[in-house]
Amino acid sequence: MKTIGIIGGMSWESTLLYYQIINREVATRLGKLHSAKILLESFNFQEIANLQAQGEWPVLARLLSDSARKLQIAGADCVLIATNTMHKIADEVQASIRIPLLHIGDATAAAIQSQGLDSVGLLGTRFTMEQDFYRERLERLDIHCLIPEQAQRDEMHRIIFEELCQGKCLPGSRLMVQQMIRSLAERGAQGVILGCTEIPLLIGADDACLPVFDTTRLHAMAAVDFIYTGYLPSMVFSARPSVDLAMAH
Repeated sequence: MKTIGIIGGMSWESTLLYYQIINREVATRLGKLHSAKILLESFNFQEIANLQAQGEWPVLARLLSDSARKLQIAGADCVLIATNTMHKIADEVQASIRIPLLHIGDATAAAIQSQGLDSVGLLGTRFTMEQDFYRERLERLDIHCLIPEQAQRDEMHRIIFEELCQGKCLPGSRLMVQQMIRSLAERGAQGVILGCTEIPLLIGADDACLPVFDTTRLHAMAAVDFIYTGYLPSMVFSARPSVDLAMAH
């Protein structure tokens, strides 16, 4: 079995979800006491959030690139950045290592395309919704992203940082996010991307009026697929590697 490297702690609430999803899926596939081989470096999210707020993306790129190199040296066969927002500097991180970076946007795009959709709502941090690094990656695959109006974007950002990243899942916030999804549906969204890895703590498929694309689960499942097949749901690594059957043993 290949080893998954995770750059986590942004926040640890969602990193926990990655660990659970990956290990439970491996146990489902192999049974008995099987679990995944995982290397994890977990950041202090307060330090990361401060740098995000200051716009210090080059500093963040260096920090995450250093983390990815550590995971590579330790024996990881692939790397996941366990957060949507930090994929803003995914290209810099990939350039710093020889092993593949599994991009959360590519895993999400593959799921959207599998349902034949081409217009989806995008919820996430202000950085993910308002900057182009995430939306443009999907739009290159002919997936158009709609984002909430300004007041709703501000509220979504607040819910993520002041509640979900601190382990708070409030019923009133769930209602607000459901209203955001309804508003996106009225504007033509055919589905909604939960484009922050903490949002699934608050909203699931049964809570939304649209098909939900849980980026945390999709990204984690892409990692499990990789350790068995070598398949990368990626535009950067466009050629599908040959299947190594020995990976599953």
